[in-house]
Amino acid sequence: MQVFKFGGASVRNHEKIENLGRLLQRYPGEPLLIVLSAMGKTTNALEKVAEAFFAGKRQEALDLFRAVKLQHLDEAKYLLVTHFNALLEQFTDFFTEVEWLLHDEPVRSYDYYYDQIVCVGELLSTALVCAYLNESGMNATWLDVRDIIRTNNNFRDAGIDWPLTQEQVIKTVHPLLTDNRVVITQGFIGCTDENESTTLGREGSDYTAALFAHMLNVQQLTIWKDVPGVMNADPRLFPDARLIPDLNYDEVIEMAYYGAQVLHPKTIKPLQNKNIPLLVKCFDDADLPGTRIHNQPVKHLPPIIVWKQQQVLLDLHTRDFSFVGEQPISDLYRIMAQLHVRPNLLQIHAVNLQICLDERNDKLEQLAHAAAGSFDVQIKRGLSLLSIRYYSDELVQRLTEGKTAVLVQRSRDTIQLLLY
Repeated sequence: MQVFKFGGASVRNHEKIENLGRLLQRYPGEPLLIVLSAMGKTTNALEKVAEAFFAGKRQEALDLFRAVKLQHLDEAKYLLVTHFNALLEQFTDFFTEVEWLLHDEPVRSYDYYYDQIVCVGELLSTALVCAYLNESGMNATWLDVRDIIRTNNNFRDAGIDWPLTQEQVIKTVHPLLTDNRVVITQGFIGCTDENESTTLGREGSDYTAALFAHMLNVQQLTIWKDVPGVMNADPRLFPDARLIPDLNYDEVIEMAYYGAQVLHPKTIKPLQNKNIPLLVKCFDDADLPGTRIHNQPVKHLPPIIVWKQQQVLLDLHTRDFSFVGEQPISDLYRIMAQLHVRPNLLQIHAVNLQICLDERNDKLEQLAHAAAGSFDVQIKRGLSLLSIRYYSDELVQRLTEGKTAVLVQRSRDTIQLLLY
């Protein structure tokens, strides 16, 4: 029994889906749980639907959603003949669920509507892939992960109800894998006790796969990506990025913490708890060795570079020039926890704090407003955050040439620079 996870790039069009089918044929007779992301840029497109709806632009939201519908129907027409009508019926149920919502007026939080709308991307991709595999002669079963993964109602970053989810895995998923060779389900999404869809945080499909690997006690989890494995930098930004053949859990967690889009930050813990190795493989060339992530020490790693765009600096200065003490810091962390905001970089000085955050305007305005009770607040936008593990002064100088650092934080192994 194996758990495979495929990202959006691996199912972005009919050619990639056909390639996925060929890849699965390399594992004949082996029970496979397949966790899929939404197709290509579908999540981004659905985010725009949610934004338009919440802004009261109903027709714009419906038009944007119609484009998502047509994209999936077009891909289905390329892939299916005998299974097309059954898939169309399944698609229609998903489409109707979202369109009913879009005809209402928003009365709850943006995060709630985000989850109800964006989750349809994974439902559509998995239904399409499952239909294609069955048309190709595989015995594939579609599973709605919202019937399995139970969460709290912390929309956009939901927490897992582990005991109830484990019970559902034993009761439902294990028998399905025993009776069927391939089970297709969704990453990224879950469901509350009130049957409201939730999401597990951006890139949460990796986390879903790790949960299943943990609860099914598999020997290895494989995540298939459109790169040769884990690279020391984003190859789209750094053409000379290098493959890292071996990593340990600690290093991957560090990379995720600093913002590397290699894995969801929560992915490693379920694997580490049962010492399950993670293999990151290339979807387009399955013969490449990929990267193996495990619990053993790894030495002589190359510099690991993470560059995050769309960053904001909040500069908070005490109103009465008193020292920044325990109480204002405690209050600030409480506010950030309530808003589900995580600082990417934080520095505390005598009378001011500086906080680097992702540029999410809704959260930023709420945080600035709440902090204004104790601090004078200034906001600087349009920044980027460069983090380098195992840095050298020469590398730092080369990457920051022509830029100005507004904040620098340095340790023995890692340097972070907030730049404009």
